[in-house]
Amino acid sequence: MSEAEILFEVKGAAGVITLNRPKALNAFTLNMMHALHPQLIAWADDPRVERIIVKAAGDRAFCAGGDIRALYDWGTSNDPMAVDFYNQEYKLNTFIKEYPKPYIAFMDGITMGGGVGLSVHGSHRVATEKTTFAMPETGIGLFPDVGGTYFLPRTPGHTGMWLSLTGARLKAADALYAGIATHYMPSADLDELEETLCGSGVNVNAALTIHASQPDGGSLEGLQSDISRLFNGSSVEDILSALDADDGEWATAQASTIRSKSPTSLKVAHRQMVDGAGADFRTCMTIEYRIVSRIMKRPDFYEGVRAAIIDKDNAPNWQPDTLKAVSDNDINMIFAPAEGGDIDLG
Repeated sequence: MSEAEILFEVKGAAGVITLNRPKALNAFTLNMMHALHPQLIAWADDPRVERIIVKAAGDRAFCAGGDIRALYDWGTSNDPMAVDFYNQEYKLNTFIKEYPKPYIAFMDGITMGGGVGLSVHGSHRVATEKTTFAMPETGIGLFPDVGGTYFLPRTPGHTGMWLSLTGARLKAADALYAGIATHYMPSADLDELEETLCGSGVNVNAALTIHASQPDGGSLEGLQSDISRLFNGSSVEDILSALDADDGEWATAQASTIRSKSPTSLKVAHRQMVDGAGADFRTCMTIEYRIVSRIMKRPDFYEGVRAAIIDKDNAPNWQPDTLKAVSDNDINMIFAPAEGGDIDLG
């Protein structure tokens, strides 16, 4: 296969995109973004292309996220690209959400962070037995972005709050239940599905229905009552109090997980879920740009990446290191209009 980080091919009536960094779990780079967005624009106006298929090389990941190390390096050297990357990424997320043709993502493997932004906003999202979905950003001092402000509050009950605060991982059955995936099929059947979808005049919904099956397992539906009961608090502190009072094994584990995350990120994520529930997609992306323009100037992202990726000691020193020390005014400032002007989503 080509050494290019992302590949494009018109195959029959489909524009096929292949993320091509399998050794890096197809982490999404600036170069990939610079290639992808113009190609999607071109295919939107190309009468040969009736639909888009996005998939990935390798057998481990669709896309494990953005190029976190590059963002760390840009930020620690005060390179404006640390924020501009997100400006460009959020424009791409919006373009995918509003794409005029069917956009089918094969979520065949790890699908996290930036990889979610490349898939969940598409019209059709196919999970397989290899799918692992998560938005783990609070664990590295970030926040559930790439449209998380929009799609997470629209999952059942308070599932989005649970996912954003804990970074919990979902397999195929639970991704399907949550509405993150629209269809399921075994990974081995994706090639056949792709061939079908490359045909001219194909009804995408019908093709997916014919090929789809039901995944085994799934625990989210059974947890739904607990999630709805315990994650509806008006603050992170209220949610932790409810989890502590429950004292069950599952609730105790969730509370422990939450307490390991960046306090600032937790409060940002909670506010996102509340504000995003009543906002349209473009407003949500504007909110996220406001947040990231402030978060990338604060210490927690760099400390989180240090602890998780660079030194790998998994012992971040968050600043502030308690929820109490993160004031409402701190959060209001993070959500205020961007100092350089709000994002132009095109």
